[in-house]
Amino acid sequence: MASSGAELDKPHVICVPHPSQGHINPMFKLAKILHHKGFHITFVNTEYNHRRLLKSRGPDGLKNLPSFRFETIPDGLPPCDADATQDIVALCESTTTTCLAPFKELLAKLNDASSVPRVSCIISDGVMSFTLAAAQELDIPQVFFWTFAACGTLSYMHYCNLVEKGYTPLKDESYLTNGHLETTLDWIPGMKGIQLRDLPGFIRTTDQDDYMIKFVLQETERSKNASAIIINTFEPLEKEVIESLQTLLPSVYAIGPLHLLVKHVDDKNLEDLGSNLWKEEPKCLEWLDSKKPNSVVYVNFGSITVMTKNQLIEFAWGLANSQLEFLWIIRPDIVLGEETVLPPEFMEETKERGMLASWCSQEQVLNHPAIGGFLTHSGWNSTLESISSGVPMICWPFFAEQPTNCWFCCTKLGIGMEIDNNVKRDQVEILVRELMAGEKGQEMKKKALELKKLAEEATQRPAGSSYVNINTLINEILISPKH
Repeated sequence: MASSGAELDKPHVICVPHPSQGHINPMFKLAKILHHKGFHITFVNTEYNHRRLLKSRGPDGLKNLPSFRFETIPDGLPPCDADATQDIVALCESTTTTCLAPFKELLAKLNDASSVPRVSCIISDGVMSFTLAAAQELDIPQVFFWTFAACGTLSYMHYCNLVEKGYTPLKDESYLTNGHLETTLDWIPGMKGIQLRDLPGFIRTTDQDDYMIKFVLQETERSKNASAIIINTFEPLEKEVIESLQTLLPSVYAIGPLHLLVKHVDDKNLEDLGSNLWKEEPKCLEWLDSKKPNSVVYVNFGSITVMTKNQLIEFAWGLANSQLEFLWIIRPDIVLGEETVLPPEFMEETKERGMLASWCSQEQVLNHPAIGGFLTHSGWNSTLESISSGVPMICWPFFAEQPTNCWFCCTKLGIGMEIDNNVKRDQVEILVRELMAGEKGQEMKKKALELKKLAEEATQRPAGSSYVNINTLINEILISPKH
């Protein structure tokens, strides 16, 4: 089908998320916003995730529109039919070493096509930095989207200092338990009082050649050569941290929360396009409709977290013993190497007050008036959605920069309480009751509602800081004549 002249005159942005759920979602929201602002979009998934999206969304959930199109590149990993997140370390290594050639082929194909505009800029995930070489060859802007919080991104930017100062890799296993991780770091501006234990978990390695340490050093170094850096946060939430980041990186734009900013997009054609890799269960919302305001604990450990069978059972009985109502999202692959099965006694005891599902529309759930608190893995999307909904949290960080998000919420924002990694049912019960009905829980709720208001203000037009920042990004970087 031939494209109109107006279509071919549009700026054409290629969006390349890291191929995991928590990175695809915010990139997809950004793509919708840019499409609404007049861009032609090519959204690039890996072949593996494209198949998963087709399975979860159905063909209409990924249909190509005249100016919003989907393309794929291989991830370089062996073929796999599973419906689960791939191993993150293997994925990082594979995308770094194998994806540049097929990506350049895709760019050449798009630039040779008469039906789409020439590619004018690339926005890729901060950990998909192989795209920088392609952007430099074409002499077009390359923007890196670090989908973490500003505090998580800043922590990664300081990995080079952690290695230089000998904090990581650890000398031996004893450093995990001998108090070394409780060392307070006073040299990261904007993160006063942070301890080693609160930094992204890749530092907890004794391997002198650890791949993820090298990977972080490589990706953060390449970020210094980008045209700009964007972060899914908002200025009032992480003001000091953003200012600290701006001393280390080129132009840094805080443009979040993207799930609030995307609400300005009024396009029926885009409404059906979604990015969830698991099928959502709408009955969650129907069940919540029957509950009283602030009465339900929402439990979801995200798309990557895995736990032992024993940890699952401790969480289950902690929830049961709290006597509170709960909605618990349990992925089929959440238990490490085993089938996810809860004790029948637990199912029987909680059948009147508990709801279990395999996936849901989290944003809608957190915004539901019945939700009073969130037991979370502290992934940044979940944290930001919770803040934007005014919902306080219990934090059980698992991976990457989740401990940093947990520290930020509990120590700096006062809207979270941390639960020990070695989870026990008694502690779950106590913290859940405190979250929902205790004095500290009420104080956290009040602070969360204050932050919700700030998040809404940041994304309001015409003067909200994130609303202004995304327009500045477009005008100064994405369609700037100097490129």
